[in-house]
Amino acid sequence: MPVQDENSHIAEAAFAATSSLFGSRAKAMEPLSQHGTFGVGGPADVWVSVESEDELARLVTLAWENHFPLLLVGNGTNTLYADAGARGIVARVAIEHIELQPRDEAHVILRVGAGVSLPTLVKKLTPLGWAGLEWAAGVPGTVGGAIVSNAGAHGACVADTIISVRTLQAPGNTREQALVRDLSGDELALGYRTSRFRSGRLVTFDDTGRPHASPRAQIEPAEIIVEARFLLKRDDPCNIAARAKSYLDHRKRTQPPQKSAGSVFKNPEPQKSGKLIQDAGLKPYRIGGAEISAKHANFIINTGGATAADVAALIALARRSVRERFGVELELEVEPRGDW
Repeated sequence: MPVQDENSHIAEAAFAATSSLFGSRAKAMEPLSQHGTFGVGGPADVWVSVESEDELARLVTLAWENHFPLLLVGNGTNTLYADAGARGIVARVAIEHIELQPRDEAHVILRVGAGVSLPTLVKKLTPLGWAGLEWAAGVPGTVGGAIVSNAGAHGACVADTIISVRTLQAPGNTREQALVRDLSGDELALGYRTSRFRSGRLVTFDDTGRPHASPRAQIEPAEIIVEARFLLKRDDPCNIAARAKSYLDHRKRTQPPQKSAGSVFKNPEPQKSGKLIQDAGLKPYRIGGAEISAKHANFIINTGGATAADVAALIALARRSVRERFGVELELEVEPRGDW
């Protein structure tokens, strides 16, 4: 069977099977550009949001038993979707419960679904007087995505307050069933913009600096974050609100308002990627509809009509220029996803 015909058959079968579980929530040929903050990316054969652990488990089982590719994603805030889109099923983890469990007079344990928006979470916690996550007031991602990259800002990060993570581990060569597992904070291998969940999602570069995502697995990622538990401390709501506002104000002053996926490269401490890119003479620089931001050189913005190829070409140019000028190999913070 020709490859195109085989892909069409898989897409039709995946849509029919997913529709049987989720009804009209399953969408065929859904543009991924509508589900990522870069605003780029081709169609997913099937797009669906899963809203509970049970729904997630059923979808993973469906994909495994029928050999459908399955890509689990968040809000697409740190993601570069491919122009070719993604074959099979792309599912947004939209598990959004929030629960507070008292620990003592000064502390509370927060149980929160992986799909909860970080700014929304901060807004809910602030008037209740629970501190520890207000650094995330301006970070436009989800709890699950923040854990994957150990997100942080203003001298704080996920690792500071996280207790544990609940995961659904997909079936594999040695297991035919999905497995729910709780991982302690120590098991998460949290480091600077990395974790156990990201360590296997390697991005390599060719000689020109162009990024190449690792080959897709049938179910990606194999460990899917469902829920997290954080330890928060009591503080005056006015103090928390003041800190959150200062962080938001700083973000508005220093980061571009156009479509982007946040910082493109990790900072090679003690140096800053934005300063290196700027000193390499690339602020601003445009390829197609993508541009290295004049406001912050570690941001690539979509000025209108950008493609993933435009963004990838700018990534390659910035990485190559910094390497040639300063001998520094920049490492991606943004993640290429889909079929590259």
